[in-house]
Amino acid sequence: MSRTRAQSFDEMVLESVEAIERFVDDGDRFPGSRLRGVEFAVEDVPGEVNAYDTDVLEDRQVPLARLLPAQPGTGGPQPRIVVYRRPLELRAHGAEELASLVRSVIVEQVANLLGVDPGEIDPDAD
Repeated sequence: MSRTRAQSFDEMVLESVEAIERFVDDGDRFPGSRLRGVEFAVEDVPGEVNAYDTDVLEDRQVPLARLLPAQPGTGGPQPRIVVYRRPLELRAHGAEELASLVRSVIVEQVANLLGVDPGEIDPDAD
């Protein structure tokens, strides 16, 4: 059975998230399960986004991903990292480059969420 581009992209995101979660939650690097409760989502394109917000990862003023942090003390939603499929697909030349770009974007957003350098999440991060 063939998969659509969107399904393939979702799978790419899931594989990256699982690898990053294993690394972050492994051993004593980060005490406790730091990514427990973090929601990861894929949207085709960004909606209305203020590109000046610090939680938006952009390239040439086009949002690639966004971190929606939790609102401490409000009982509101957990942190959410949204990855935008179409802007990422347009920047990559082939599946391998897209997978690398997806991982890089997710690493950047997880590092932002945890308040650490991306190299602490993925030693191969740019």
